[in-house]
Amino acid sequence: MRRRSLLLAVPAGLLTLAGCGDDKSDKAKSKDSSTPTNSTPPKGKIVDGPLPEITKGTKFGQKPTVAKGSGKPSSDLAVKTLIAGKGAEVAKGDYLQAHYLGQIWDTAKVFDNSYDRKAPTIFPIGVGRVIPGWDQGLVGKKVDSRVELAIPPELGYGKEGNKQGGIKGTDTLVFVVDIVGTYGKNSSAKGKDVAQDNKDLPKVGTNTDGKAPSLDVPKSAAPKKVVASYVIEGDGDEVKESDTLLCQYKGVLWADGKEFDSSYKSGQLAQFQLAQVIPGWRQGLVGKKVGSRVLVVVPPKDGYADKPPQGSTIKKDSTLVFSVDILAKM
Repeated sequence: MRRRSLLLAVPAGLLTLAGCGDDKSDKAKSKDSSTPTNSTPPKGKIVDGPLPEITKGTKFGQKPTVAKGSGKPSSDLAVKTLIAGKGAEVAKGDYLQAHYLGQIWDTAKVFDNSYDRKAPTIFPIGVGRVIPGWDQGLVGKKVDSRVELAIPPELGYGKEGNKQGGIKGTDTLVFVVDIVGTYGKNSSAKGKDVAQDNKDLPKVGTNTDGKAPSLDVPKSAAPKKVVASYVIEGDGDEVKESDTLLCQYKGVLWADGKEFDSSYKSGQLAQFQLAQVIPGWRQGLVGKKVGSRVLVVVPPKDGYADKPPQGSTIKKDSTLVFSVDILAKM
């Protein structure tokens, strides 16, 4: 994320749409950015077709096989909902979670797909962080929908194309996108409330209305080791140390209960690689289930110790208390 977060040892960049590879180096990443080069990307009309036929893998979540484009593609953005979902509507500025396959119209050459990686991709939508065709074609669609797009060059990678993906500046791109989820500033954990019986630990609110939960710190001595316990237990996959997570969080100081950082206050969800956060977060979140709200208490040695982030209200040797909603992982 571009916003500087107190949680991160180093800022984590948002993942962009078309991986076209495995991000093997910073050089590769810079070549592979799907962020538009123009500050104001062109915006044309959206039409129904023409679009190539899907010949195999026609169900939601299945890796599709898409035929080569027939004839000349439209110069406009072609978008068709192949399977209409009934979930939440994707809003501008949301983090969209999706499986996708991308190929070139003229050759049917597949240049990237998430299905083989066994994990959907998460990225902000509608705000210029992915190619314009995605921003314009997917906002307003619903979760559990399958959408096919034919994206003309000016709404894709432009005249320069994408050398790493084998995409020329004249190529129309064809995508099939399965919308798995959408997450915005009001997203919360979803699951079963878990009893908070330990009077020596902070109590966390269990509201799931998208507002920041209460976080009440007791007057007892702070623990010397990392504490991590469910407040709301979700039913998703368990978090691994290699995962990138999308979270809501709130952090307060054990000493006085004062808030020092919050995604709720900033209005921006936090996306980060778990390997890049403070040790207390890694210890506390690994093994927890996606969809959960977790209380994490971080003693100084597993937080910032005697080197708190510059400009923050965290003092040296502070014990930190967090409420973390694990919304999604990739």
